[in-house]
Amino acid sequence: MEEGFHVGMVRGTLHVPDRPNGDALVLTHGAGSDAGAPLLVGLARAFAGAGYCVLRYDLPFRQQRPKGPPHPSGAARDREGIAQAVAAIRKLAPERVFAGGHSYGGRQTAMAAAELPDLAAGLLLLSCPL
Repeated sequence: MEEGFHVGMVRGTLHVPDRPNGDALVLTHGAGSDAGAPLLVGLARAFAGAGYCVLRYDLPFRQQRPKGPPHPSGAARDREGIAQAVAAIRKLAPERVFAGGHSYGGRQTAMAAAELPDLAAGLLLLSCPL
């Protein structure tokens, strides 16, 4: 099942598995995209099919404007958005939470994990073209 998700500054789509395994994954987009990117949709559906609760979400810069790249001055705010997405999904998944992203989203996710070592059980970093 897929449903809209909005908690605080976290906005996206939640993929709820038919048979949950207790783990979760949060996925975000690259600089020129959003949470509706085909790569993220496909990954979210595949992971949900394997039992993961998956949240694909828009970074704060994308919520502020629908087009255009992020400004470097907003990177810390984007990392805060990642931390908030992980915190929001933790309430829905009793086991491990993994975090991931494509391109810019993956870079900011890795930086957030470096700043907050307990942020996620692991990372899924994607660099393939959309």
